[in-house]
Amino acid sequence: MKRMKRVLVSMLLIAAMLLSVLSLASCRKEMPNFEMPEGGYDGSEVTIVFYHTMGQALQGILNSAIAHFNEYYPNIHIEHTQIGGYDDVRDQISTELTAQRQPNIAYCYPDHVALYNTAGAVVTLDQFITSTQEITRADGSNDILGLTQAQIDDFVDGYWNEGKSFGDDKMYALPLSKSTELLFYNKSFFDQHGLSVPTTWEEMEAVCRQIKAIDPNCIPLGYDSEANWFITLCQQYGSPYTTLDKENHFLFDNDTNVNFVKELRSWYKEGLVTTQEIYGAYTSTLFTAQGEGEVKSYMSIGSSGGTVHQLPSQDGDGKYPFEVGIASIPQVNPQKAYAISQGPSLCIFQNENPQEVIASWIFMKYLTTDVGFQADFSMASGYVPVIESAKNDPYYQNFLSKADGFDHIAALGASICLAQKDAYFTSPAFNGSTVAREQVGALLQKCMSAEWSEDKVDAEIRKVFKDAIDECKYRS
Repeated sequence: MKRMKRVLVSMLLIAAMLLSVLSLASCRKEMPNFEMPEGGYDGSEVTIVFYHTMGQALQGILNSAIAHFNEYYPNIHIEHTQIGGYDDVRDQISTELTAQRQPNIAYCYPDHVALYNTAGAVVTLDQFITSTQEITRADGSNDILGLTQAQIDDFVDGYWNEGKSFGDDKMYALPLSKSTELLFYNKSFFDQHGLSVPTTWEEMEAVCRQIKAIDPNCIPLGYDSEANWFITLCQQYGSPYTTLDKENHFLFDNDTNVNFVKELRSWYKEGLVTTQEIYGAYTSTLFTAQGEGEVKSYMSIGSSGGTVHQLPSQDGDGKYPFEVGIASIPQVNPQKAYAISQGPSLCIFQNENPQEVIASWIFMKYLTTDVGFQADFSMASGYVPVIESAKNDPYYQNFLSKADGFDHIAALGASICLAQKDAYFTSPAFNGSTVAREQVGALLQKCMSAEWSEDKVDAEIRKVFKDAIDECKYRS
């Protein structure tokens, strides 16, 4: 019944997305294109509407940042609204774009931007980034409209490059706050049994078998996102996944990918691993399980943004049942490490008033380059800053200095994320990349858990891959 409900929800989402694409494509010619006015920013009074997914705690951080921003720019009024989750933001904006009632700024993922751009709705940022216009702010200080080279260099490369992953080398978004996947492990159990934290997938398989021998009733590893696992392994193997080539976007049906999916199936059938969709819940619930007779895991791979959910509950004496260790995810080749980049960026939408567009950029620039905001937002959200200088903020340094596998687990997770800054990657973004992600996730889930006779496994896996490619092409 639960699976049927998930299928129905997926079908409804697919229908909504198709309607959004058709509607957005139909209004392409109506969307005005932004051109920087000759005088640039004129300081006129404007109101900027900002859509995001922040809860109350993060909105408090944002409100403080807006108050500070308005000390510099009192004529730029910010109205911000929480719109559910990331996909809810996408869906609402897709609807509003058809009537040209879109916000000025919004949270976005690359595939969202690709969808909005079927209507030419997102303003490219290059003309702002390179602007040398000098601005005198309300407090008497001076700034330039654009970014200095030092500010550009301050962004983590992987996060910065995400904003220009659309094939035309133009910048469509700036990163705001990022997460990735981390390996959480029961450090107390590992120490007790002399286990080594796996750094490769071969080592992971061996460690899972060691754990299974110690606790035959456990599932050694839980991996939350099937889609992330598939996409990350493509990147680590150097195997095709998708491309920006409009004639052939979908490349994931190949021998390398078929082989690693077949191997992961064998892991599942051996009882070494489960995933969120197969298990029916976040696998952190297995990792933190302590009830009598409960099935548990000793490793969990999940979002760094959910690090605090990997911490087990304290007992009646206020003690944790085990210490949590955190490491980077295993690699195919540790000398060429890759970890998926996630978390929101910001984009600006076309608007008939050029001063609203410029003011939107000024606010975006502030949120993404202000060290204090980046540090405060990271500590409150569990995500990591997108600029390296945030590590120099004294409050953030104090936060990181307390990192441990207990009460300060969020700081421990952040420290691992910061240490692997050169590993982050994103996949090509195009209208249809969301479908590809959905299909490879469903593909991996089915191939791992399906009840096939051994003599038919190879043929069945090949068929699932082919069907996924056909579905991607049909829906794109």
